[in-house]
Amino acid sequence: MIKKISDKIWKIPSEGNVYFLDFEEKIIIDTSARINRHIIEQFLGKVVDFDKINKVIFTHLHLDHIGNFDLFRNAKFFASQEEIEDFKKNPAGATLDPFIAKNFNVKLNPIKDFEGFKIVKTPGHTRGSICLWYGHKKILFSGDTLFMNGYGRIDLPTSVPGKMEESLNKLKAYDYEILCPGHDY
Repeated sequence: MIKKISDKIWKIPSEGNVYFLDFEEKIIIDTSARINRHIIEQFLGKVVDFDKINKVIFTHLHLDHIGNFDLFRNAKFFASQEEIEDFKKNPAGATLDPFIAKNFNVKLNPIKDFEGFKIVKTPGHTRGSICLWYGHKKILFSGDTLFMNGYGRIDLPTSVPGKMEESLNKLKAYDYEILCPGHDY
């Protein structure tokens, strides 16, 4: 199933939600878990040719957010500098999956503000977790920092438990009308 979130913004609900931004540049935020590949192919494939995706942005590098990176062969890939550093130090710890870590062979570029989006650093779930604020439509893409009913785990190899409360408080300053979390719980 694919859901329209707003004008030119789509969501593919799965274990690790995928968001498609049909702007001048075609952008994917997170790619879901490998086990959901058929869902991504079936539903996202109805609205965009994967070869036309320009950017893939990862809110963090856990396996349920990067599992289908290889569907987007022509894209440039982005994550926070901290996620990139943690992946270089310990790929399996950063992804939580040795298979994905071994096969995650993309060049990661450091993310910065772009095309009406502000990058919000939100350490906690991981050291390099980010959220994306689209102020024009008051949409917050929150990865695993903020869910509808809570927040992401803080007991994982690259988690920073002492920073989660500060990150959640930072997000309270954003007057979002639409929350687009990494998971629907």
